Amino acid sequence: MMKPPFDHSTGSPIPLGVYTQEGGVNFTLFSRNATRVSLLLFNQPDDSKASQIIELNPQQNRTGDIWHIFLKGAGRGQTYAFQVDGPYAPEQGHLFCPHAILLDPYTSAITSPQPWNFIHCCVTQETPSIHETAASIAKSLVIHNGFAWGDDRRLKRHWPELVIYEAHVKGLSIHPSAGVASPGTFLGVIEKIPYLKELGINAIELMPLQEFNPHEITAVNPFTKERLVNYWGYNTVGFFAPHEGYGTRRYPGCQVDEFKTMVKALHKAGIEVLLDVVFNHTAEGDETGPTLSFRGLDNSIYYILEEDKTRYKNYSGCGNTLNCNHPVVRNFILDCLRYWVVEMHVDGFRFDLASILGRDRSGHLTPNPPLLEQIAEDPILREVKLIAEAWDAGGAYLVGRFPGERWSEWNGHYRDDIRRFWRGDYGMAGVLAHRLCGSADLYDHSGKAPVNSINFITCHDGFTLNDLVSYNHKHNLANGEENRDGCDGNFSYNYGVEGATEDSGINRIRLKQQKNMLATLFLSRGIPMLLGGDEFGRTQHGNNNAYCQDNEISWFDWTLLGKNQELFKFVQGMIAFRKRFRLLSLERFYQPHEITWFSCHGIQPNWESESCLGCHIHADGDAEPGLCLLFNPSTHNKSFTLPKIAPDQTWLKSIDTNAPGGEDILPEGKEMPLSDHSPLQISERSLVVLVLRKR
Repeated sequence: MMKPPFDHSTGSPIPLGVYTQEGGVNFTLFSRNATRVSLLLFNQPDDSKASQIIELNPQQNRTGDIWHIFLKGAGRGQTYAFQVDGPYAPEQGHLFCPHAILLDPYTSAITSPQPWNFIHCCVTQETPSIHETAASIAKSLVIHNGFAWGDDRRLKRHWPELVIYEAHVKGLSIHPSAGVASPGTFLGVIEKIPYLKELGINAIELMPLQEFNPHEITAVNPFTKERLVNYWGYNTVGFFAPHEGYGTRRYPGCQVDEFKTMVKALHKAGIEVLLDVVFNHTAEGDETGPTLSFRGLDNSIYYILEEDKTRYKNYSGCGNTLNCNHPVVRNFILDCLRYWVVEMHVDGFRFDLASILGRDRSGHLTPNPPLLEQIAEDPILREVKLIAEAWDAGGAYLVGRFPGERWSEWNGHYRDDIRRFWRGDYGMAGVLAHRLCGSADLYDHSGKAPVNSINFITCHDGFTLNDLVSYNHKHNLANGEENRDGCDGNFSYNYGVEGATEDSGINRIRLKQQKNMLATLFLSRGIPMLLGGDEFGRTQHGNNNAYCQDNEISWFDWTLLGKNQELFKFVQGMIAFRKRFRLLSLERFYQPHEITWFSCHGIQPNWESESCLGCHIHADGDAEPGLCLLFNPSTHNKSFTLPKIAPDQTWLKSIDTNAPGGEDILPEGKEMPLSDHSPLQISERSLVVLVLRKR
């Protein structure tokens, strides 16, 4: 049914975006260089034509660079978009197109056609009216921000107690084996909370869930001929909007309420919510990409352009780079972060390719980036977790040097060094010691601490842990790029057979190596991050860049949990062990008197050539007993001379990755006492942990 036209008035330039109030809705839009702005209203999300078009009067509906209008009688559920005209002068960076239907950058919800293609959004100045294609173009949606939060608050966990679990919203519960009522959704995550609590994690880092278009990819799987999709979501369309596809679609905009429901449930379970956010680029791509929002609103302000302003600087590897340190863009990012914290109750953020956030308006790295400083010092954001992926596609690798003491970093050195140590690479003892102790070699010089190091062995980008010990090479042919995509330097090893095998001997080695790396992760100072599914042997069959695989390659196959209970129980036990021994997760680096390193002969190690290594972590006063960690990455059994202890003390074996399931981690009170004077035999490719107790 056609609605009667809305009456309207001047409106207010603040706040930015859409603001519902008694009597109607206030709309605002930034554009400095626009000469004309129109608000398009639709009766239904899939309408092919606007029911009402209101052209804003620049004398009445513009304050500075903000265009604004108040729509009387409008409210929740109203679908809208903008059309913006201005100079079309690519040589000056201006790409205004009066025909393009544009999303509101501040929209809290997007409604999109199924499937949503970008083809109708690829417009030029010469494009005729595209009203007839409006049905296939995503639009903004007015929502009501009210929600029954009750007493829900951000958990504010201290950094040292965090155990992070990286997961994909859809992948976590979409597989038929997940056994959930709402597979692949925010509500599906809620149904997996009992499992997450059983595992022992207390923070979940969710891969990008700000609105993106899964159907933007046109390539096909060369084997199945099926069209590939943007599964990971690292191509944001709406920065304030939860992904519509992760909602149940019970009503337009339900994804917002269901996201809040998920956060509330996770908080109730004691689990913090961290969002992977992508402020380094947008889904509009390079100069051949679609015009969705920013490009049609003010291209020269929102993006970093080349000297030839018809082209974009591409530090993201995705076609464009957001102009993050332009004051307007900087304020947009800060507004967005505040929204997710205040309105959506999230506990922190992981910033994809965060080095870009430190580039100035010319693309150069700056020593004191305004945006990074503002995020860290913002009064509303002061207590949220900030994690940087401290590199970008332009060569800015800033691990250990990322600006600002509040920023923690994905420690890529930790990932590579632990992989290489357990693979048996030569001369890795010294770097193992650095990584286990919190990477002081990377962080101490800048006044940072172990909590600034996010330690991980695997993440979404690369091999799963199972694949890390099962493949020498990536197997990405299904991505349609002839295996050219994905990282070549994986530091992996297959132990004799490429891929899955029935060879029990190879499978025993693979299981033990997974235990070795996981044990090292949870014994290291710094913040451990576990890739979801690694705890039960999830595999991507050798694909180390499954960004386009929305299928069983990427999904969590929960049948593996039953098949690989030994690995699950081991990870569960290691998380509990870490929580039990506070000295493993202190915020500071070890002092020289707190840890003693030794070779298997009980003497000072030769750091350049040593392979096997031990360390005695001395007791923290009377609060906790000391620990002894013994590492043997070699292919031979090694006999370790243990540190001398007082006559009234004894070593108890608590962890042995060579032992069978049920004996690899012994519960408190059930540890195995060792002989006082005999050297301890450590099996090849094994890790042993001893606990010091009084007799």
